[in-house]
Amino acid sequence: MGTMERADRFYAEQVLDRLNPRMREFVARQEMFFLATADRHGECDNTFRAGPPGFLHVLDDRTLAYPEYRGNGVHASLGNIEENPHVGVLMVDFLRDRIGLHVNGRAGIVADEDMRRAHTTLATDPVPGRRSLVWVVITVEEAYIHCAKHIPHLQRVPARGAGRSWGTDDVKRKGGDFFGAGADAPARGPFLPPPRASAATWRAEAERALARATRRAAGPRSATESGCQNFSGWFSRRTPA
Repeated sequence: MGTMERADRFYAEQVLDRLNPRMREFVARQEMFFLATADRHGECDNTFRAGPPGFLHVLDDRTLAYPEYRGNGVHASLGNIEENPHVGVLMVDFLRDRIGLHVNGRAGIVADEDMRRAHTTLATDPVPGRRSLVWVVITVEEAYIHCAKHIPHLQRVPARGAGRSWGTDDVKRKGGDFFGAGADAPARGPFLPPPRASAATWRAEAERALARATRRAAGPRSATESGCQNFSGWFSRRTPA
């Protein structure tokens, strides 16, 4: 689109492979960010993360980490990261500096106890809904500015009611069916998985598998019984009769 010269200048002057001191200070006071992930097929997801200032931890100039709190149980971001470690983080300061910071890198999932063993200074959040289940650790590959010209300048308002319901399963407090998706969906929505087997079904299948294993352990079966007549090995050139 005829912008190569401007793009080259931007990369040369603004894109770092680490977090400089001003970037680290900016990250340390953020209360929210947007997280972009994709699965192994490149199917994308973008989500929102929030917590008290500093919940996105700067471990060093090339490493960020944040706790995953209790959510809706879907684990879309964690599932994508397991398949494809590339992530994009966007932090936007709407309140003070009206500026943004992009961080692109590779992410991994770390158990809470392993994370705290490796980083003993991590505080334990006393709020039940903000207790970490696992941690996402991001190795920084690119860090660069998001320009201010289209970022609105927002202001804080006093909290209403009991404040935020961290980790709640209360449907109403989580927003309910705000967009009316439940009313628009058929009896089963287009993205619901098939019904899962009941515990009784799983138990019966396990008992059948155990019975088959017991029969095999009791002694060899004939070739006719096993359905493997004249089998000469997986890599043999002979053709079965």
